Amino acid sequence: MPLFGRLFHYAFDLMLISTLLAGIERNTGLTVALEKVPNKEFRRVVKEYLEVGQFTYDFLVVTLGRSSRFKRIR
Repeated sequence: MPLFGRLFHYAFDLMLISTLLAGIERNTGLTVALEKVPNKEFRRVVKEYLEVGQFTYDFLVVTLGRSSRFKRIR
């Protein structure tokens, strides 16, 4: 597999994991314990990574909420 394809695959997988963690946080309140990350710089990177997942989750909820193929059951 070419390098670009492999990088795209890994980036997409990381985005899915981040979005999954955002969904878990929104639905259960469980979140990553950032204060347990010892390195301050790595903690900042993890926080930004999780914020990208929050953005993606919000975007998907709004987009799917406007679609006629999905409906709210609450």
